[in-house]
Amino acid sequence: MTLIEVKVPASSANLGPGFDSLGLALALYDRVELRITDAGLKIEVIDAGAGGVDDVPVDESHLVVRAFRRACEHLGVRPPGLHLRCFNAIPHARGLGSSASAVVTGVAAAYALAEKALDDDALQLAAEFEGHADNAAASLLGGFVVAWTEGERFRAERLQPHHDIRPVVAVPALRSSTDATRGLLPAQVPHADAAFTAGRAALVVHALTSRPDLLLSATEDRLHQHYRAPAYPASSELVRALRAEGVAAAISGAGPTVLALTTGGILPAGVDVTSFDVTELPIDPGGVQVAAQ
Repeated sequence: MTLIEVKVPASSANLGPGFDSLGLALALYDRVELRITDAGLKIEVIDAGAGGVDDVPVDESHLVVRAFRRACEHLGVRPPGLHLRCFNAIPHARGLGSSASAVVTGVAAAYALAEKALDDDALQLAAEFEGHADNAAASLLGGFVVAWTEGERFRAERLQPHHDIRPVVAVPALRSSTDATRGLLPAQVPHADAAFTAGRAALVVHALTSRPDLLLSATEDRLHQHYRAPAYPASSELVRALRAEGVAAAISGAGPTVLALTTGGILPAGVDVTSFDVTELPIDPGGVQVAAQ
């Protein structure tokens, strides 16, 4: 085996109230060709629509390489050298799971090299890089995922989203650091807000799988979004405007992308989206795809 090709979907996490626990795979894909060579490391990064990849490292710190090395260690395989060609389409630092997709790519490639099917340890290896499994699980499994932890183990379950749901993303030029926005979250929240959000998180699962008409109420959140609003005021205002028009909108992951869970695939004409790149992204049904030869 000398060539491994990996195609991995973007993801949107949280979906409103499901902080660090709910994720949705979206049909926007990074693709990587990983070739086993005699020695050394070579990385080519190609912008396939990500909106700039000049800041992507081309050494051992590259996230795909780090995840690949870690998974190879776990699986007991030791490739002598690597040549990567990375076709990046998922925007970086926008809340669409670009880092999780890179980690999943590396883990999936290592499993292919070891000629082993992806298993629960693959999720564990991928989720350890970010400390939560929502994005990684969505990119691994596809569809709609519920993620949780049991002790130090990351777990996830894939659920079938309702066929009427048509996600739309509004991506601004602004970038956002997950670490920075997590720093805006308080150490404690009011009990009433926690109880409210827990109820809505349970309702999101029902709405996404069976009752899309409940999505507007289900995507309400009091746990994290309003604390992060100062980091991306335009995105927060767009969420407010869309929800005022009856659209189930939320910040995607750590932002600043806005996710709208629609049934028509379009946003209301009266809402100003001039500073956003608006695209309908279908739900990816199957997660990461790997081919080896």
